Order: sequence, then C-alpha cells, then structure tokens
Amino acid sequence: MSTTLVVDGANVVGSRPDGWWKDRAGAARRLHEGLLVADTSYDVIVLVLEGQAKGGVRPGRDGHLRTVHAKRDGDEAIVAEARAAVERGDRVTVVTADRFLQARVEGVGAMAMSPTWLLDQLD
Repeated sequence: MSTTLVVDGANVVGSRPDGWWKDRAGAARRLHEGLLVADTSYDVIVLVLEGQAKGGVRPGRDGHLRTVHAKRDGDEAIVAEARAAVERGDRVTVVTADRFLQARVEGVGAMAMSPTWLLDQLD
C-alpha cells in the first residue's frame, strides 16, 4: 500500500507568523523546498497551492513531490486529491488546521493532521 501526504499549502504557511503575508510566493517556495528534502515515510507528497502562492512554485512533479495549483479555492483541490488517492488504495494523510476541511477529508477516508505536526518534521 502506498502512502500519500496532501499538504494544504496556505494553511501550513499561515500557521507561522514569519511574515509570509508579505511574500506569499516566497513562503510557498520555502515550503516546497522543505518538503523536497524532508525525510518522511510518504511515497508521494502533494502540495496544493492557491492564489498568490502559486507564483512561487510551478505545477507538476519534482521527484516524490507533486505541486497542484488550485483552480479556485484550495479546499476543493485538497478534497479531490485525497479522494483520488484513497480510491487508488493509498493510505492518505492531509495536513490542515481547517476543522471543516479535516471533516471533509476524513469523510473520504483520509486522516487529518495539523500543520504543527508537519512543521515539526521539517525543522
């Protein structure tokens, strides 16, 4: 069984008051770089970006990390990515602090974890 980690980019970046709001694209790029080199147990990591953050990372695959640019809001893209991975038979974890989104992804069979959990692994 493969494992997939779906990351709510906006939510993870927004969980640290480090000035990300001054440079959303740069904050997304830093998160992407951290995920690229992170020593995780996941076979695939999907980073979902929305709005201005999309300017920091091109969409597509970079090794085990795939970046998705949400067409409108990130939540719909995150749920779609989680659902597709669950339907493939993957064990799926979604990283977000958004309680409504957590409930939605749990409803499609994924597990939800907090941004702090992920950031602790990246530090």
